[in-house]
This record gives sequence, C-alpha cells and structure tokens, in this order.
Amino acid sequence: MENSSWWRRITSRPAIRCWCRSRPGTSADLAAVAGNASHRPEPGYKMLDILPQLLVSGLLIGGVYGLLSIGLTLIFGVLRIVNFAQGEFIMLAMFGAFWLNTLWGIDPYVSILIVTPVLFGLGLLAERVVIKPILHAPHAMQIFATFGLSVVLQNVALTFWGPDYRSVQTAYSSQSLIVGNVAISVSSLYAFIVAFLMAGALIAFLQLSRDGKALRAMVQNRYAASLMGVNTQRLNRLAFGAGVACAAVAGCILTPMFYTFPTAGVDLIITAFVVVVLGGLGSVAGAMVGGLIIGVTQTLTGFYVSVELKDVMALVLFILILLIRPQGLFGRAGMEEVGTK
Repeated sequence: MENSSWWRRITSRPAIRCWCRSRPGTSADLAAVAGNASHRPEPGYKMLDILPQLLVSGLLIGGVYGLLSIGLTLIFGVLRIVNFAQGEFIMLAMFGAFWLNTLWGIDPYVSILIVTPVLFGLGLLAERVVIKPILHAPHAMQIFATFGLSVVLQNVALTFWGPDYRSVQTAYSSQSLIVGNVAISVSSLYAFIVAFLMAGALIAFLQLSRDGKALRAMVQNRYAASLMGVNTQRLNRLAFGAGVACAAVAGCILTPMFYTFPTAGVDLIITAFVVVVLGGLGSVAGAMVGGLIIGVTQTLTGFYVSVELKDVMALVLFILILLIRPQGLFGRAGMEEVGTK
C-alpha cells in the first residue's frame, strides 16, 4: 500500500493525516479502499473521484451528530432550558461503556441496555436537584446552573478516572464494507443505524403515547396543558431523563470510535449546539437533518480545504443559514410538529 502513488497522494493531505481515531470512519474507510487493489482508482484520478467516499463518511458521522443533539433539543423543547451539561452525560456514558467492556467484556452496543437506565435515573436526580429550582429563574441563572453541573461532572470523572485517554477495541472497529469504490466503516454504520432508530423511537413516542402527546401539549402551551390535567412536574422529569437517556445511547455508540476521557463531552456538545440551532430549537427531525448537514460539511472541508478549517466552515454555514432563516431550517417547530416535518 505504501508503494501506491494513489495512497501516498491521499494520505499526504493534512485532512487525512490528522483524522485519527477521534474522527471515526474516514481514514479507516480510505485505508480499506486503498488496501483493495480492485477498488483503487487509476493513478491519474481526479479529486472528485473520492467525493462519494467523503459523502458517505460525512453522512455516517452526521447521523451520530444528530443523535447527540436530539436529547438536547428534547430538553429545550419541553423545559425551555439549554442543558450545558449534556456533553458530560455523554462522557459518563462513554466511561460506563468503557468499564463494562474492560471489566466484563460487554460490547458497547450491549452496554446500552445497562448504561441508559442508569443515566436516565441520574437525569431524574439532576432535574430534581438542579433544574427544578431554577426552572422559572432568569436565563442567565439557568445557564450558570447547567454549566456548573457540567464542571462538577467533569471533575468527578477526573477524580475517579484521571486524565488518561482510553479506548475500546471491538471485532468490528477496523472492519469496512466495500460497495463499489466506497468503503463503509462497520462501526460508523452501526452508529448511524442506532442513531436513526433512536430518533424514530423518540418521534413515535411523542406521536403515539399518552405522555408524548402531553409533552407536545406542554410545548404548545404549558399553562393550558396544566389546566387540562397534565402533570407538568412529572413530565419535566420525564423529558429531562429522556434527554439524558439519548445522551447515554450516544455515548455508548461513540465508545468504539472515540477516545474516552473526562473532557470528551466538550467538543461533542459544541457540535451538538450548532446542530440543534441549525435544525431549529425543539425539532427532533431538525436535529437529525442538521447533523447530516454538519457531518458532510466538516468531512468535505477537512479533505478538500484543511482539517483545521472544518469546524470553521461548519460555523460559517451555520451563520449563513441563521442570517437567511434565523429560526433555523425547521423554523420554530416544537415536538407537536415533529411527525409532520
């Protein structure tokens, strides 16, 4: 492979050299294509020849970005609070999946069944102790409270597990499926499927269940919903717990692809905020679409321009869309409209 002029030309680009484990799928996918002679482009290939590979990789990671964001948008849609600690809940889930795999050999995807209920309970506790007292407080106080919770969780993780970077290796971590000239990372594909299943389950819950309809009523008019007999305090806890449970699922599926460390949630939550506002605050469908857009934008920019500018380009796109449509792509849609968007 090292003697291949095509492979040298690809891996010499900064975007590929710098995309290590913290950027799932892309370098492994290109390596899988390059290592298979029947799928190598001709020596005189054009840069557009790699475009399908980049689009697939961008969509796969974009689906994961969407999953990172749906819990955040659910909490905001119901409680009207921006949860700055959402990234730390993802980090705790990653540590949970890591230790379950290290101590008992449990696959990260199987660990979803264990980690998610635990994080759901932690979310209920956080809502009762931190969120409920400041629910009707000024926005500045709400921001400081959730930001303070994120700092506490980071330092708890740092105290118990230290600053070391940890990783989980599974049988499918380095596997890829070859479809034409495109290599699809198996771990990224699994994450993409789980992300959309989770989004579909959340949408179905909001549309079909009694509590889901009550949550949509609260989004529409909290006061009117309470007059109709909706227990708003119980549903606040449910919404916050469900949002944290979404973070738990996201953390588990990210564990085979990302390093696990106490500040892992910081970069993830920044991307999640961009995705949520891009898609439209309160819209689950908008979060998934926004995730796909940001994933593709970052991947194309990282390869064709510079890996250092991929986050910048995503923010530029974010600003342009907000200038044209300040309410985001899906407007002011709340959970009551999620099934029709």
